[in-house]
Amino acid sequence: MIKRIFIYFSLAVLSLASCKAPRLTLTTANNAAIAYHGRTQLNSENQVDLITSAAFAEFQFAGKMCTISLSNYAASDDYNYVVMELDNVYKGRVKVSSSKPTPFTITADNKNEWHQLRIYKATESQNGVVSVANVRASKLKSVPFVPLARIEFIGNSITCGMGNDTKEIPCGNGSKWYDQHNAYWSYATLVARELNADFMLSSISGSGIYRNWNSDSPTVPQQYESAYLRMDSTQKWDFSHYTPDIVSIALGTNDLSTGDGTKPRLPFDSTRFVHTYIDFIKTIYNHYPNAQLVLLNSPMVKGDKNIILTRCLKAIQNEQMISMPEKKAIKVFEFQAVTATGCSGHPNKEEHALMARQLLPFMREVVASLVKP
Repeated sequence: MIKRIFIYFSLAVLSLASCKAPRLTLTTANNAAIAYHGRTQLNSENQVDLITSAAFAEFQFAGKMCTISLSNYAASDDYNYVVMELDNVYKGRVKVSSSKPTPFTITADNKNEWHQLRIYKATESQNGVVSVANVRASKLKSVPFVPLARIEFIGNSITCGMGNDTKEIPCGNGSKWYDQHNAYWSYATLVARELNADFMLSSISGSGIYRNWNSDSPTVPQQYESAYLRMDSTQKWDFSHYTPDIVSIALGTNDLSTGDGTKPRLPFDSTRFVHTYIDFIKTIYNHYPNAQLVLLNSPMVKGDKNIILTRCLKAIQNEQMISMPEKKAIKVFEFQAVTATGCSGHPNKEEHALMARQLLPFMREVVASLVKP
């Protein structure tokens, strides 16, 4: 699919040379007609960085086509993927590998005067950033959008959409561990779109609350306040850019993991998990004092481990009611177990859809409880 998409964009570009092209006006990335969602930031080149999974740019363009120039900023030979969505229809995933702005051409196949385009980052923060350099179109205007709620989803590789898209590159066939990464199909993104919510994914593969899949650090709480969700980032995230009504946290899978089975790993410490989780909640309240927190268990954690994780989440819920009674009472949601058949033990696209169907009625009730009559 990647190859076919690339050919599609290439043919669209080549066709411009053989026929009279419409006059396209260059618009810089920070133009008011282009809206950004998720963790995004204006960089020193006056480009806008799409930082986290499912961060996206959106706008409307007039006519049959437009081009958007994207660049990749990642370590060594790493690259990123983006998803193109045109007029609310998924158009596929495209690799962005050059550090120089590269134009991608989008051609509409219907005769509407205006078309809505969204460009989602499919990969995650630790893969580097995708920067929007500029857009060329005959005319641009903003997308009218009044969200029912704002939701931040904090999590790990499951929330990121790691290993869920195997249609283009089967598991084990890619050159990078994130070649099947597609945050567009994450359960969190699916739920947010269904709820008409403005959302942000703050998720990091392999990370946990007090320890990670196969290491002690850096954990999600240690990286959360960084603009780029990294320990080595000198830039702090400006939390005034986005204030969620709901913060959903899905962590614990990696804390409970036995790792690779080779590196020594102590048994899961439930006391440390609960205390560190509560400290992290205090950090969240420091930035979002009025937020409704929702704690999720993991559909990948089963049996006795799920009992332990759920018990810990309810202990956190009870502690918040006692020590922070002025806050909205924390809600806990329990997924039913899902057998993951995506890459490296992760849920695939269909299993993310199943998770979204489980979570959606619960989140719909949470959103409804926050809407004033």
